[in-house]
Amino acid sequence: MPVLSITGPRQSGKTTLVQQVFPDYEYADLENPLTREYARENPFRFLRQAPQGIILDEAQRLPELFSYVQVHVDETRQNGRVILTGSQNFLLLEKITQSLAGRVALFHLLPFSVQELKGTAYELPDPFQYIYRGLFPRLYDQSASPEVFYPSYIQTYVERDVRQVQSIGDLMAFERFLHLCAGRIGQKFNQSAVATEVGVSAPTIARWMSVLQASFVAYLLPPYFQNFNKRIVRTPKLYFYDTGLACALLRIRSAAELDTHFARGALFENFIVNEIHKNLLNAGIRPDLYFWADSAGHEVDLLLKQGQRLYAFEIKAADTLHADYFRNLALFQQLSGASPEDCYLIYAGAENQERSVARVRAWNALPEV
Repeated sequence: MPVLSITGPRQSGKTTLVQQVFPDYEYADLENPLTREYARENPFRFLRQAPQGIILDEAQRLPELFSYVQVHVDETRQNGRVILTGSQNFLLLEKITQSLAGRVALFHLLPFSVQELKGTAYELPDPFQYIYRGLFPRLYDQSASPEVFYPSYIQTYVERDVRQVQSIGDLMAFERFLHLCAGRIGQKFNQSAVATEVGVSAPTIARWMSVLQASFVAYLLPPYFQNFNKRIVRTPKLYFYDTGLACALLRIRSAAELDTHFARGALFENFIVNEIHKNLLNAGIRPDLYFWADSAGHEVDLLLKQGQRLYAFEIKAADTLHADYFRNLALFQQLSGASPEDCYLIYAGAENQERSVARVRAWNALPEV
């Protein structure tokens, strides 16, 4: 494709990555007012100044440039000629759809995965240390403190990025909403109940949730609608793209606090869902992820659909195994016909086992899964 688009959360490493992969390309930061003004006044000269190619960082800041990018790449007929990066997926995708359809390859870059840190000086021995610290690169290569990094990240996000995506009148109510979402990780997202708690309308909550998704702060995991002769839940579940950010919103001050915190299990589940999500994206596979639940309270935490195969994952924050952990997987196999070889129990322990109901894998053995 003549254009590559890389979106992801702020500070996830997009700029560092593209500058390392494309060292000969001209780099233009459209957050810079002078660069943005030059590009606005002389778009063709701006794009043609780079004979090898050009990286347009935070490209959603100058949406009128996209029409000129289309003309430019059609003239040069060079694949990879323009690299777009951005931290607002909705705004960037909207302009791409309007101007660059059929000319762009889309990629998402999330914060580090555990696999990316494995074998480096930054590898941590315990999943709850990763959960508390989060996986933004600056927390590792710059040794940034979570206690300093996340409050600044939240303040910047609320005061600036949110307003770019959508006009939000009551920022204090939006902050309450953000904190409330962190307390509902892994739960069904009932926007009416959240609206009542925050004190705004349900349509407002729906708009605010779209803002969180567009800015790679939180996302909704859809339910799997296949009805295996049971009444199924159709409400999506809420997760954060980074558990460190969620811990900061929950005012968790150390990994040790997670030992007794009410959100321990939910945060571990969020962490594992994120790791599977990242490993798929990093392998060039578009994730097709769901969860399954019925009205009787039975639930499988994560389903991965690949072609005609359906992989099921049960996620437990304990470091020892119990027989009842396999109960929902066994029921799901009876209803769906899924094979035990395609069912996994992921837990916080260290052993990998082959059980009759499912494969047991440690939290840090996900790449082989």
